Formats: sequence, C-alpha cells, structure tokens
Amino acid sequence: MSPGKQASGGAAAPMAAGARLEAMRRRVRLSHVAIWTVIGAGPIALGVAVASTPTTVEAATSPKPTAAVRTRAVAADPAGYAQLFVHAWLRSSADDATSAQARLAHSMAPDVELPDRAAGAQSTPASVTAVHSAQRAGGAWSVTVAAQFADGTVQYYAVPVSADGAGASFAVTGAPGVVASPGRAEVPQSPYDVTVPDGDLSSAAGEFLTAYLTGAGEIDRYLAPGVQLTAADSPFSSVSVQQVLAVEETAAAGQIPADGTTVHVLAQAEARDALGRWPLAYELALTARSGRWEVSALESGTALDGGSR
Repeated sequence: MSPGKQASGGAAAPMAAGARLEAMRRRVRLSHVAIWTVIGAGPIALGVAVASTPTTVEAATSPKPTAAVRTRAVAADPAGYAQLFVHAWLRSSADDATSAQARLAHSMAPDVELPDRAAGAQSTPASVTAVHSAQRAGGAWSVTVAAQFADGTVQYYAVPVSADGAGASFAVTGAPGVVASPGRAEVPQSPYDVTVPDGDLSSAAGEFLTAYLTGAGEIDRYLAPGVQLTAADSPFSSVSVQQVLAVEETAAAGQIPADGTTVHVLAQAEARDALGRWPLAYELALTARSGRWEVSALESGTALDGGSR
C-alpha cells in the first residue's frame, strides 16, 4: 500500500470515530430537549413518554447465579378421607351393592369387600370421627377412625390410605382393621394453683363472662383499651362463676395492684339455658388499670384484637 493511501486511511478512522461521537452527542441533546418539552407539557405527557421510551437492560459483567426458590410440598392429611370411607363402609352391605353408601365405599376402595350383615342387623354407627393419622413411607398413611354406635359403644378402625405426591388425591388400599382404643394421655399439672377469693378480680371475671355469654350489658366496658371482642352466640340466660384460680400470687391479694399488672386466671362458671345447666371454664388475662381489673385476653379459643394470648 502506498504512503498516500496509508495517510488517507489513517485520517479516515479518526474522522469516522469523531462523526459517531458527534452523532451520539446530538441524540443526547435531542433526548434532553424532548424530556424538558414533556415536563413542560405536564405530568400526563411525562407518564406517556416514560411508558413509551424503550429501555435497554445490560447484563452485568460478572453475573451472579440466581438462587433457585424451592418450595416444600406439605403432605395433605387423609384423615377426613378415611373418616368418610368408614362412614360409608359401615353403612353398606354386600347384599345391597347398589345402595348409595355401597357405591361410595366402592368408589373410594374398589378392592375392599363390603360387610356381610346378618338379616335385620342394625349396626350402623351414630357418628364416625378420625382420631389419629400417621404417615408412612412412599405416600402411605394409617388413619385411626372411631365409630360410635347408638348403644354407646365405640369401635376403632385402622384404615390404610395412599396419597399422591401432591396430596390432591387419595385411595383406601385395604380393608379396615379393628384396633384397640388409643391410650389416655397423662394430664399435666395445671398452672392455676392460686385460689382467688371473692373480690374485685373474681367479680370482674364473672361480670365479663355474663356479658360475653348472655349478651346482657355492653361487653366493651370490661375490656382493656385496644381489645375488641363480640359476645358469643349462645342461648344462656344466666352465668355464675363458681371458682377462680390464678397463676400469679398477686391474684390472691385483696387490693388491686399498680396499673399494668396482669394476672392469668381460670374461671370455672355455670351457665343455664332452657335445656339445663352447663359447666364451663375460661382462661382469662386481666390487667389492672385505674383501680379496676380489665380483660386483656380471652385465651380459651378466641384471640382478642389488641390483646395477647
């Protein structure tokens, strides 16, 4: 290549680079002008401009590996499925395989035989309840179901059930087996071992339970600030507290302690309605404020908004 051509080629490269740089500067200036024009036109035009402006996303020079999000599937407990099967199986008979109960039992366990009842036998249960379930390997479960009959007797059945990986479908894999009743667990010692004498604390508990269970009076007047609770839907006409036991020794004092002091009590009550007398028990937390006790938590089954459990 001649020196002239080399010179012209060497000059052309800077010229081309300079032209590209100038073009980029013009685009930047035009973009600035467009943006200020849109801002002057108002927020609506600015929103349209932003929405219509193409966005370029550049990959990072050293991308970090994305952590995989893993969710662990929770196996569904087939206790209800086994309960429904035993309910239908005990009410079906091999002599009437077309009955609704027999068809239901067969649909849930096609390979399980139906009971063969003696003529005139009346052994259908009054209620069926699943009382225990244990998961085995490979999606297999064993569910213990209790059937209570009209004469008061209770029979327990172990039902083998298989569940799919997602826990969305089940199948009874074998006939139920009669098993012994579950053992009775040892009752732990109650933390309520302080007797509360008749006084402000027991009266506060009794007045609250009367309003809560009978709807007599405004329940809010017995609640601590920030605590919300509606009266229970019950048919009771009267409530009387028979005994109040507490966890803290403070509850046994005759005087109301300093504001903010909280005690936990077990109020044993007697409620009456048209059908008779009903012994009930409620765990309550009461907090002292302005010389009175206020209920700050109902710990027997219902959490109070603003209260503690």
